[in-house]
Amino acid sequence: MPLRALLTLTIIVSGAIGLGYLLAAENPGRFAWITGANHAEPLPDASESQVPALDSSSSPPPKPEPPDNAVGFMLASAANQYTQNIRYPEYSIPLSEDQAQAYRGNRFEPVELPLEGDGRFTVTLEKYRFVQDEDILVVATITGSSVVSDRLEVTLESTESRQQHASSSLQNDSGDSYYEGVISADAEPGEYRLIVEASVDGKPVRHASTLTIEPDLGEFDGLGSPRVSNNDLVIPVHFDANEPGFYALAAQLYHNGRAVAQLQAEKRLDGTTDTLELKAHGSVLANREITGQLELRNLQIRRLPARPGDRTDYGFGPDEGYSFTPPDLDGLTDSPASDPESEQRAALLQKLADKF
Repeated sequence: MPLRALLTLTIIVSGAIGLGYLLAAENPGRFAWITGANHAEPLPDASESQVPALDSSSSPPPKPEPPDNAVGFMLASAANQYTQNIRYPEYSIPLSEDQAQAYRGNRFEPVELPLEGDGRFTVTLEKYRFVQDEDILVVATITGSSVVSDRLEVTLESTESRQQHASSSLQNDSGDSYYEGVISADAEPGEYRLIVEASVDGKPVRHASTLTIEPDLGEFDGLGSPRVSNNDLVIPVHFDANEPGFYALAAQLYHNGRAVAQLQAEKRLDGTTDTLELKAHGSVLANREITGQLELRNLQIRRLPARPGDRTDYGFGPDEGYSFTPPDLDGLTDSPASDPESEQRAALLQKLADKF
Protein backbone atom coordinates (compact mmCIF):
# COMPACT_ATOMS: atom_id res chain seq x y z
CA MET A 1 0.00 0.00 0.00
CA PRO A 2 1.46 3.41 -0.93
CA LEU A 3 2.54 5.52 2.02
CA ARG A 4 0.00 8.28 1.26
CA ALA A 5 -2.90 5.81 1.17
CA LEU A 6 -1.73 4.25 4.43
CA LEU A 7 -1.56 7.65 6.10
CA THR A 8 -5.03 8.55 4.80
CA LEU A 9 -6.52 5.33 6.18
CA THR A 10 -4.84 5.90 9.55
CA ILE A 11 -6.22 9.44 9.78
CA ILE A 12 -9.77 8.29 8.91
CA VAL A 13 -9.74 5.48 11.48
CA SER A 14 -8.24 7.68 14.19
CA GLY A 15 -10.73 10.42 13.44
CA ALA A 16 -13.64 7.99 13.59
CA ILE A 17 -12.60 6.58 16.92
CA GLY A 18 -11.86 10.05 18.24
CA LEU A 19 -15.29 11.24 17.12
CA GLY A 20 -16.85 8.26 18.89
CA TYR A 21 -15.15 9.13 22.16
CA LEU A 22 -16.07 12.80 21.77
CA LEU A 23 -19.71 11.87 21.32
CA ALA A 24 -19.47 9.46 24.25
CA ALA A 25 -18.23 12.26 26.49
CA GLU A 26 -21.05 14.59 25.43
CA ASN A 27 -23.77 11.92 25.34
CA PRO A 28 -22.82 9.22 27.87
CA GLY A 29 -26.24 7.61 27.78
CA ARG A 30 -26.25 7.39 24.00
CA PHE A 31 -22.66 6.18 23.48
CA ALA A 32 -22.17 3.72 26.32
CA TRP A 33 -21.08 1.16 23.72
CA ILE A 34 -17.83 3.10 23.18
CA THR A 35 -16.74 3.73 26.75
CA GLY A 36 -17.91 0.41 28.12
CA ALA A 37 -20.29 2.14 30.55
CA ASN A 38 -23.92 1.17 30.70
CA HIS A 39 -26.05 4.09 31.86
CA ALA A 40 -29.41 2.70 30.88
CA GLU A 41 -29.49 -0.86 32.18
CA PRO A 42 -28.82 -1.51 35.90
CA LEU A 43 -26.61 -4.37 37.00
CA PRO A 44 -28.78 -7.25 38.17
CA ASP A 45 -28.98 -8.09 41.85
CA ALA A 46 -26.95 -11.05 43.01
CA SER A 47 -30.17 -12.97 43.54
CA GLU A 48 -31.14 -12.42 39.93
CA SER A 49 -27.77 -13.12 38.31
CA GLN A 50 -27.52 -16.86 38.86
CA VAL A 51 -26.49 -18.58 35.63
CA PRO A 52 -27.67 -22.18 35.19
CA ALA A 53 -24.91 -24.73 34.79
CA LEU A 54 -24.22 -25.88 31.26
CA ASP A 55 -25.15 -29.43 30.34
CA SER A 56 -21.87 -31.34 30.08
CA SER A 57 -23.22 -33.16 27.04
CA SER A 58 -23.93 -30.00 25.10
CA SER A 59 -21.25 -28.33 23.03
CA PRO A 60 -20.46 -24.64 23.51
CA PRO A 61 -22.13 -22.23 21.09
CA PRO A 62 -20.03 -21.31 18.05
CA LYS A 63 -18.12 -18.06 18.29
CA PRO A 64 -19.42 -15.36 15.95
CA GLU A 65 -17.20 -14.64 12.99
CA PRO A 66 -15.69 -11.14 13.05
CA PRO A 67 -16.78 -8.86 10.22
CA ASP A 68 -14.46 -8.45 7.25
CA ASN A 69 -14.20 -4.72 7.94
CA ALA A 70 -14.27 -4.12 11.69
CA VAL A 71 -13.95 -0.33 11.48
CA GLY A 72 -16.72 -0.04 8.90
CA PHE A 73 -18.95 -2.33 10.95
CA MET A 74 -18.29 -0.25 14.09
CA LEU A 75 -19.07 3.01 12.33
CA ALA A 76 -22.22 1.66 10.68
CA SER A 77 -23.46 0.35 14.06
CA ALA A 78 -22.66 3.68 15.69
CA ALA A 79 -24.50 5.64 13.02
CA ASN A 80 -27.56 3.40 13.25
CA GLN A 81 -27.66 3.47 17.08
CA TYR A 82 -27.16 7.22 17.20
CA THR A 83 -29.90 7.80 14.63
CA GLN A 84 -32.31 5.75 16.73
CA ASN A 85 -31.38 7.53 19.96
CA ILE A 86 -31.76 11.08 18.65
CA ARG A 87 -35.39 10.37 17.83
CA TYR A 88 -36.04 11.33 21.45
CA PRO A 89 -35.12 14.65 23.05
CA GLU A 90 -32.92 14.45 26.14
CA TYR A 91 -35.75 15.78 28.31
CA SER A 92 -38.05 12.85 27.42
CA ILE A 93 -36.45 9.40 27.16
CA PRO A 94 -38.53 6.19 26.88
CA LEU A 95 -38.12 3.73 29.75
CA SER A 96 -38.27 -0.02 30.14
CA GLU A 97 -39.28 -1.45 33.51
CA ASP A 98 -35.66 -2.36 34.36
CA GLN A 99 -34.47 1.13 33.45
CA ALA A 100 -37.19 2.66 35.60
CA GLN A 101 -35.81 0.78 38.62
CA ALA A 102 -32.28 1.98 37.87
CA TYR A 103 -33.36 5.64 37.70
CA ARG A 104 -34.85 5.62 41.21
CA GLY A 105 -32.51 7.98 43.00
CA ASN A 106 -33.01 7.33 46.71
CA ARG A 107 -32.81 3.59 47.09
CA PHE A 108 -30.59 1.97 49.72
CA GLU A 109 -28.97 -1.35 48.87
CA PRO A 110 -28.55 -3.42 52.06
CA VAL A 111 -25.00 -4.45 52.87
CA GLU A 112 -24.55 -8.07 53.95
CA LEU A 113 -21.52 -9.05 56.06
CA PRO A 114 -20.76 -12.79 56.21
CA LEU A 115 -20.07 -14.30 59.61
CA GLU A 116 -18.35 -17.54 60.57
CA GLY A 117 -20.26 -20.58 59.48
CA ASP A 118 -23.44 -19.72 57.66
CA GLY A 119 -24.20 -16.48 59.51
CA ARG A 120 -25.08 -13.11 57.98
CA PHE A 121 -25.02 -9.61 59.45
CA THR A 122 -27.26 -7.26 57.41
CA VAL A 123 -28.15 -3.60 57.95
CA THR A 124 -31.10 -2.03 56.13
CA LEU A 125 -32.15 1.63 55.82
CA GLU A 126 -35.35 2.95 54.26
CA LYS A 127 -33.36 5.17 51.87
CA TYR A 128 -29.87 6.37 51.01
CA ARG A 129 -30.25 10.18 51.32
CA PHE A 130 -31.63 11.82 54.47
CA VAL A 131 -32.50 15.45 55.25
CA GLN A 132 -30.72 17.23 58.09
CA ASP A 133 -32.25 16.49 61.52
CA GLU A 134 -34.34 13.67 60.09
CA ASP A 135 -34.62 10.46 62.10
CA ILE A 136 -32.84 7.50 60.51
CA LEU A 137 -34.59 4.19 61.14
CA VAL A 138 -31.98 1.40 61.29
CA VAL A 139 -32.87 -2.28 61.09
CA ALA A 140 -30.22 -4.98 61.53
CA THR A 141 -30.53 -8.75 61.24
CA ILE A 142 -28.03 -11.34 62.41
CA THR A 143 -28.69 -14.91 61.34
CA GLY A 144 -26.83 -18.15 61.98
CA SER A 145 -25.93 -20.22 64.99
CA SER A 146 -23.81 -17.53 66.69
CA VAL A 147 -24.50 -16.12 70.15
CA VAL A 148 -25.31 -12.44 69.82
CA SER A 149 -25.79 -9.70 72.41
CA ASP A 150 -29.33 -8.40 72.93
CA ARG A 151 -28.30 -4.84 72.00
CA LEU A 152 -26.29 -3.34 69.13
CA GLU A 153 -24.52 0.01 69.17
CA VAL A 154 -24.87 2.36 66.20
CA THR A 155 -22.84 5.51 65.43
CA LEU A 156 -22.85 8.05 62.62
CA GLU A 157 -19.43 9.34 61.60
CA SER A 158 -18.04 11.56 58.85
CA THR A 159 -16.46 9.64 55.97
CA GLU A 160 -13.57 12.09 55.64
CA SER A 161 -12.71 13.05 59.24
CA ARG A 162 -14.11 9.96 61.03
CA GLN A 163 -15.64 12.39 63.54
CA GLN A 164 -18.59 10.90 65.42
CA HIS A 165 -21.79 12.97 65.10
CA ALA A 166 -24.46 10.82 66.74
CA SER A 167 -24.88 7.52 68.54
CA SER A 168 -27.74 5.27 69.59
CA SER A 169 -28.57 1.62 70.17
CA LEU A 170 -30.64 -1.05 68.42
CA GLN A 171 -32.86 -3.20 70.59
CA ASN A 172 -34.04 -6.76 70.12
CA ASP A 173 -37.52 -6.57 71.63
CA SER A 174 -39.08 -9.52 69.80
CA GLY A 175 -36.49 -12.15 70.77
CA ASP A 176 -35.73 -13.08 67.15
CA SER A 177 -32.89 -11.96 64.85
CA TYR A 178 -34.18 -8.40 64.26
CA TYR A 179 -32.70 -5.30 65.91
CA GLU A 180 -34.26 -1.88 65.46
CA GLY A 181 -33.54 1.68 66.53
CA VAL A 182 -33.37 5.33 65.48
CA ILE A 183 -30.43 7.70 65.12
CA SER A 184 -30.67 11.39 64.18
CA ALA A 185 -29.16 12.87 61.00
CA ASP A 186 -28.01 15.91 62.99
CA ALA A 187 -24.92 16.81 60.94
CA GLU A 188 -23.78 19.02 58.08
CA PRO A 189 -24.58 17.90 54.51
CA GLY A 190 -22.13 15.33 53.20
CA GLU A 191 -21.31 11.64 53.08
CA TYR A 192 -21.34 9.57 56.27
CA ARG A 193 -20.66 6.06 57.52
CA LEU A 194 -23.20 4.27 59.68
CA ILE A 195 -21.37 1.86 61.99
CA VAL A 196 -23.32 -0.91 63.71
CA GLU A 197 -21.35 -2.89 66.32
CA ALA A 198 -22.35 -6.28 67.70
CA SER A 199 -20.85 -8.86 70.00
CA VAL A 200 -20.93 -12.20 68.18
CA ASP A 201 -19.70 -15.23 70.11
CA GLY A 202 -17.98 -12.84 72.49
CA LYS A 203 -16.08 -11.02 69.72
CA PRO A 204 -16.79 -7.47 68.45
CA VAL A 205 -18.03 -7.22 64.85
CA ARG A 206 -18.40 -3.88 63.00
CA HIS A 207 -20.78 -3.39 60.08
CA ALA A 208 -20.34 -0.23 57.96
CA SER A 209 -22.85 1.31 55.52
CA THR A 210 -22.74 4.59 53.59
CA LEU A 211 -25.41 7.29 53.47
CA THR A 212 -25.61 11.02 52.74
CA ILE A 213 -27.20 13.91 54.61
CA GLU A 214 -28.81 16.62 52.48
CA PRO A 215 -29.95 20.16 53.29
CA ASP A 216 -33.65 20.97 53.26
CA LEU A 217 -34.08 22.30 49.71
CA GLY A 218 -37.78 23.21 49.97
CA GLU A 219 -41.23 21.76 49.44
CA PHE A 220 -43.12 20.29 46.49
CA ASP A 221 -46.47 22.03 46.09
CA GLY A 222 -48.23 19.80 43.57
CA LEU A 223 -48.88 20.14 39.86
CA GLY A 224 -50.23 22.87 37.65
CA SER A 225 -52.61 22.28 34.75
CA PRO A 226 -51.07 20.02 32.10
CA ARG A 227 -51.29 21.24 28.51
CA VAL A 228 -50.13 20.32 25.01
CA SER A 229 -47.61 22.63 23.37
CA ASN A 230 -46.09 21.86 19.95
CA ASN A 231 -45.44 18.12 20.17
CA ASP A 232 -45.08 17.94 23.96
CA LEU A 233 -47.30 17.20 26.92
CA VAL A 234 -46.21 19.91 29.38
CA ILE A 235 -46.55 19.11 33.10
CA PRO A 236 -45.91 22.06 35.47
CA VAL A 237 -44.43 21.02 38.82
CA HIS A 238 -44.47 23.52 41.70
CA PHE A 239 -41.47 23.57 44.04
CA ASP A 240 -40.99 26.20 46.74
CA ALA A 241 -37.19 26.48 47.02
CA ASN A 242 -35.67 27.64 50.30
CA GLU A 243 -32.73 29.28 48.52
CA PRO A 244 -32.28 30.68 45.00
CA GLY A 245 -30.21 28.71 42.53
CA PHE A 246 -30.28 26.47 39.49
CA TYR A 247 -32.36 23.34 40.02
CA ALA A 248 -32.74 20.16 37.96
CA LEU A 249 -35.93 18.14 38.27
CA ALA A 250 -36.37 14.52 37.15
CA ALA A 251 -39.39 12.23 37.37
CA GLN A 252 -40.82 9.12 35.76
CA LEU A 253 -44.06 9.19 33.80
CA TYR A 254 -46.30 6.14 34.34
CA HIS A 255 -49.54 4.93 32.78
CA ASN A 256 -51.60 2.07 34.18
CA GLY A 257 -48.70 1.03 36.41
CA ARG A 258 -46.14 0.85 33.60
CA ALA A 259 -43.17 3.16 33.05
CA VAL A 260 -43.45 5.40 29.98
CA ALA A 261 -40.58 7.90 30.06
CA GLN A 262 -37.92 9.59 32.13
CA LEU A 263 -38.55 13.35 32.15
CA GLN A 264 -36.19 16.13 33.20
CA ALA A 265 -35.96 19.91 33.24
CA GLU A 266 -33.62 22.61 34.56
CA LYS A 267 -34.42 26.15 35.69
CA ARG A 268 -33.25 28.90 37.99
CA LEU A 269 -35.61 29.39 40.95
CA ASP A 270 -35.24 32.74 42.70
CA GLY A 271 -38.45 33.29 44.66
CA THR A 272 -40.28 34.98 41.78
CA THR A 273 -41.14 31.65 40.19
CA ASP A 274 -41.62 28.20 41.67
CA THR A 275 -42.51 26.13 38.61
CA LEU A 276 -40.42 23.71 36.57
CA GLU A 277 -42.04 22.27 33.46
CA LEU A 278 -41.52 18.62 32.61
CA LYS A 279 -42.29 17.71 29.01
CA ALA A 280 -43.23 14.33 27.57
CA HIS A 281 -42.47 14.30 23.84
CA GLY A 282 -44.94 12.93 21.33
CA SER A 283 -42.48 10.18 20.36
CA VAL A 284 -43.06 8.47 23.76
CA LEU A 285 -46.84 8.98 23.90
CA ALA A 286 -48.33 9.00 20.40
CA ASN A 287 -48.32 5.21 19.89
CA ARG A 288 -49.95 4.48 23.27
CA GLU A 289 -53.63 4.29 24.02
CA ILE A 290 -53.82 6.65 26.98
CA THR A 291 -56.92 6.12 29.10
CA GLY A 292 -57.59 7.49 32.55
CA GLN A 293 -54.88 9.19 34.55
CA LEU A 294 -51.13 9.51 34.19
CA GLU A 295 -48.71 9.50 37.12
CA LEU A 296 -45.46 11.22 38.01
CA ARG A 297 -43.35 9.02 40.28
CA ASN A 298 -39.91 9.17 41.89
CA LEU A 299 -39.56 12.94 41.72
CA GLN A 300 -35.98 14.01 42.41
CA ILE A 301 -34.75 17.59 42.50
CA ARG A 302 -31.10 18.66 42.58
CA ARG A 303 -29.63 22.03 43.43
CA LEU A 304 -26.74 22.34 41.02
CA PRO A 305 -23.33 23.60 42.20
CA ALA A 306 -22.99 27.39 42.15
CA ARG A 307 -19.20 27.09 41.76
CA PRO A 308 -16.83 24.33 40.67
CA GLY A 309 -16.10 22.09 43.62
CA ASP A 310 -19.44 22.69 45.37
CA ARG A 311 -21.53 19.60 46.06
CA THR A 312 -24.82 18.81 44.37
CA ASP A 313 -27.70 18.77 46.87
CA TYR A 314 -30.65 16.38 46.51
CA GLY A 315 -34.30 16.47 47.47
CA PHE A 316 -37.23 14.15 46.75
CA GLY A 317 -40.93 14.45 46.11
CA PRO A 318 -43.73 12.66 47.96
CA ASP A 319 -43.48 8.87 48.01
CA GLU A 320 -46.90 8.51 46.39
CA GLY A 321 -46.03 10.87 43.55
CA TYR A 322 -48.76 12.76 41.69
CA SER A 323 -51.68 11.61 39.53
CA PHE A 324 -53.30 13.84 36.93
CA THR A 325 -55.77 13.72 34.09
CA PRO A 326 -54.05 14.66 30.83
CA PRO A 327 -55.61 16.94 28.21
CA ASP A 328 -56.54 15.62 24.77
CA LEU A 329 -53.37 13.98 23.39
CA ASP A 330 -54.65 13.19 19.90
CA GLY A 331 -52.53 15.98 18.44
CA LEU A 332 -49.24 14.39 19.50
CA THR A 333 -47.28 12.61 16.77
CA ASP A 334 -44.56 9.99 16.75
CA SER A 335 -42.16 12.24 14.87
CA PRO A 336 -38.44 12.42 15.71
CA ALA A 337 -37.20 15.32 17.79
CA SER A 338 -35.58 18.06 15.73
CA ASP A 339 -31.95 18.59 16.71
CA PRO A 340 -29.83 19.88 13.80
CA GLU A 341 -26.53 19.39 15.66
CA SER A 342 -27.28 15.74 16.47
CA GLU A 343 -28.51 15.13 12.91
CA GLN A 344 -25.22 16.50 11.56
CA ARG A 345 -23.29 14.16 13.83
CA ALA A 346 -25.35 11.18 12.63
CA ALA A 347 -24.74 12.17 9.00
CA LEU A 348 -21.00 12.48 9.65
CA LEU A 349 -20.87 9.02 11.22
CA GLN A 350 -22.75 7.57 8.25
CA LYS A 351 -20.38 9.24 5.78
CA LEU A 352 -17.39 7.77 7.62
CA ALA A 353 -19.04 4.34 7.59
CA ASP A 354 -19.69 4.61 3.83
CA LYS A 355 -15.96 5.04 3.18
CA PHE A 356 -15.26 1.44 4.22
